[in-house]
Amino acid sequence: MRSISLILFATSGSLLLGGCVVGPRYVRPEVAAPATFQGAPAVEARISASDTVDLVTWWRSFNDPLLTSFVERGLAQNLDLQQASARVMQARAALKGANAALLPSGQISGQAGENYQSLETPIGRIGSAFPQFERSTEIYELDLGASWEIDLFGGRSAARDAARAEWQASQAGAVAARLSVAAQIADTYVAIRTLRARLDVARAQLDTQQKLVDLITLQYSKGVAAELQLRQAEGALAQVRAAVPALQNQLDMAMNALDVMLGLQPGATRAELAVAAPIPLAPALSGAGGPAALLRRRPDIIAAERTLAASNARIGVAVSEYYPKFSLNGLIGTATTAAGGLFTGSAMQANGILGLHWRLFDFGRVDADIKAAKGRNAEALAAYRLTVLRASQDVEDAFSTLVQEEARSAALTQGEASLTRARSASFAAYKGGALSLIEVLDADRRLFETRDGAIQAKAAAARGAIAAFRALGGGWTSARASER
Repeated sequence: MRSISLILFATSGSLLLGGCVVGPRYVRPEVAAPATFQGAPAVEARISASDTVDLVTWWRSFNDPLLTSFVERGLAQNLDLQQASARVMQARAALKGANAALLPSGQISGQAGENYQSLETPIGRIGSAFPQFERSTEIYELDLGASWEIDLFGGRSAARDAARAEWQASQAGAVAARLSVAAQIADTYVAIRTLRARLDVARAQLDTQQKLVDLITLQYSKGVAAELQLRQAEGALAQVRAAVPALQNQLDMAMNALDVMLGLQPGATRAELAVAAPIPLAPALSGAGGPAALLRRRPDIIAAERTLAASNARIGVAVSEYYPKFSLNGLIGTATTAAGGLFTGSAMQANGILGLHWRLFDFGRVDADIKAAKGRNAEALAAYRLTVLRASQDVEDAFSTLVQEEARSAALTQGEASLTRARSASFAAYKGGALSLIEVLDADRRLFETRDGAIQAKAAAARGAIAAFRALGGGWTSARASER
């Protein structure tokens, strides 16, 4: 009865002090942000009244079925995403463990055994001292035990809060990985289409240059053209020919990278990519709520904020070590030497223990742990603020790339049309003897470089749009995060 009184006293104390929580109260830090992005007006100027922007499935706005197929296959099959999902499972299990630590634990134990005692012992023969000694004995026991560490000062509650925040951070991290994979797949697909287009230009230029060499070779054989002209044309042909293997190598590596992102062996998608298709055009885009919306939509910001919350809770865990810890342990069961008497009154047994653990002379280590926890919290706060700043930088950089590369593409496309006419005119003038071969080769070089630059600018604009969608946190719905 006395042990029961101790248990009731300790339980009452835990109920009275259950609201006592140590450590700093967590408050989400305020982040100053402008109302709009600097590059938003220029980006939104591209949007017509009929344009619609879907951030959740932004890859569909490129109107390229193969691009959409690759992204959605990658989101289902990518091995990096499977690793991220596994990390979420681990964090969820840790949270369940932290919740369980707040509750009593119980166990059932039992045993049945038989012992046959030796008559020869260090203190003499048992048989001579105890004539009625029974050498064979049996033991039967069945017990129900329970233990509970009472969370008087909130240390375990703080650990539970930290585990919950870490689980939420892992969820946001998995979403961030998903967004990254979608953007990488789309970016690689655009790079593949770009390299194919550049290869087509290089091969067309190679064909044109070969025809020029053939013409000069014929003229040289008839004594009309000088050897210098022939060698100059052959050198220009070699330069164009050398560009083809380099571009082909880049294309092979890009296709291999795409296959790995899809969770496939390199070469698995070559047949699909062999079908000719243009470089996807950059779709409509908007500021999507400005910098303030990034705090709700960017999963890496959400993950950084949840990591900060977890580090704050870990301070409470460290501070709780200043205070004593109380535990309750109880057992009720039965033990007997005869199986038939296992549940009789005389076989019943019980005990109750109120335990105390206090690091009373270890406060130096506790102080060190608290300082370390506060240091990790300060680091997490700086990381959170830096994540917010870099998120805004990502958006601004992507907006600038999109707008400026589109302007560059338009200028180069116009220049290509002019240089195409100039090249035709120079070749006609060369055949008429009005221009030298050097001027023809220069016109060829300028045309080739302008065509190649126009393709790269068009691709850079599309990749800038992909980067903008990623920077804005597109690719998922953040409703759950905003409700948290």
